[in-house]
Amino acid sequence: MTVQIDIGEMSGGRRALMDLEELLATRLLVQGNSGSGKSHLLRRLLEQSASWVQQAIIDPEGDFVSLADKYGHVVVDAVGTEKDLEMIAGRVRQHRVSVILNLEGLDADRQMKAAATFLDGLFDADREFWYPMLVVVDEAQLFAPAAAGEVTEEARRRSLGAMTNLMCRGRKRGLAGVIATQRLAKLAKNVAAEASNFLMGRTFLDIDMARAADLLGMERRQAESFRNLDRGHFIALGPAMSRRPIPVKIGPVETAGRGGSPKLMPLPEQPAADAKDLIFTRAPGELPVRPRKPEPVISTGDVLSQLSSAEKAAEDAIEPAATLLDFGEREETIAKIIAEILDEEEAAFQPIATLYQDFQVRCRIAKLPGGTPDLQVFREKLSVARAGVDRQDVDDGAWQQAELIASELPEDMRGVYLLLAKAALAKAPCPGNIEIATAYGTRSPGRARWLLSHMEERGFLVCATDLRGNRIVTLTDLGWQTAPGDEAALPAA
Repeated sequence: MTVQIDIGEMSGGRRALMDLEELLATRLLVQGNSGSGKSHLLRRLLEQSASWVQQAIIDPEGDFVSLADKYGHVVVDAVGTEKDLEMIAGRVRQHRVSVILNLEGLDADRQMKAAATFLDGLFDADREFWYPMLVVVDEAQLFAPAAAGEVTEEARRRSLGAMTNLMCRGRKRGLAGVIATQRLAKLAKNVAAEASNFLMGRTFLDIDMARAADLLGMERRQAESFRNLDRGHFIALGPAMSRRPIPVKIGPVETAGRGGSPKLMPLPEQPAADAKDLIFTRAPGELPVRPRKPEPVISTGDVLSQLSSAEKAAEDAIEPAATLLDFGEREETIAKIIAEILDEEEAAFQPIATLYQDFQVRCRIAKLPGGTPDLQVFREKLSVARAGVDRQDVDDGAWQQAELIASELPEDMRGVYLLLAKAALAKAPCPGNIEIATAYGTRSPGRARWLLSHMEERGFLVCATDLRGNRIVTLTDLGWQTAPGDEAALPAA
């Protein structure tokens, strides 16, 4: 049975029909500058064929997610790891579900990697699941660029390879590529050359018009006609539509995208003075930008003088204790003193020797019986305190296990491990580099990345990145995993 779908009308009012089975065998290339009606054409094609064939849409701007409500497509947001996305693609082929891969919000590099992973998952499905599928790639020049751009070479190579597989080798696997681009000159030639059907829309640049004319078998002098096409009008050619170039006007659609051309709107009427206030006056709830404080410069003499004064004050304040505190109260007092030290603005970045001197003075003032803990004990307790864990908020048994594993690390790294354990236990986002660096006692985000790499090399954890670039840390000995977190995130106030 021949299945023909209606994409619009030709000259004379005749319907423009496309042979769907022929399209699945020969692939389609759509070209048109921004505003030519290219996305409208794709939407018409998808709506008309939705009931006949499974569809997968690579959507870099989230324009096609509206198809889900009316036609039952499943929206796959590019979150999670690449392994997750690859497994989803395999299930898509197995269960014959139409999907929209929504790449909105990702930068170009991650969009290319996500699209490549998903297309590879479709391509690598088992032979028993090679059912016919229409694979639509909007803005194909992003995923199959003719030349290297600002993205990494790894992302470009992976994406171009996946697009080449789709267009060159996808037919035997049931994958029919439909690629749309604004610029033919920016689309890799080996990808464009595999299409046998073409719909060419309005184009202004000479190089793009020349390539469009070549693909349609038109003379160069006829290429000027592409400049004069109206929005929604295309020149069609190919075995699925016509053996010679014919003009086609794309028909209406039933769903609407989230994009579209902006409409003119009158500016709000307001006096110039009010407009000035809107720009220069801080809105309620808007936080001011605080200037960075310069690092204080303290001389050695000042430090010695401060220590001498503090020790004298402590000696004057010490009085014999009437009773000895039990062990639990002693530990609580030590924890309280360390917390007070860390509450000070610059304490997180002070040398351990300076912090320990401050700790000794505070212990004397607090009349801590049994003597001040030695430096080794202080380092261990400080690392735990830097993790910011409230023992009342965690399961004692699980946390004791985390502390036991952390004890195998150097003292200055234990706080970082426990900080990650706290986030994993609470299913909270992975701490950012600044928070990790602060727990280590430094301001350097690079140091934080080194710490994670060092602990990963020693087998304490595994770092992964989801498709939005957020970090996920798995603590291998505990089997705990954080939620995805932004590396650049600032610590919570």
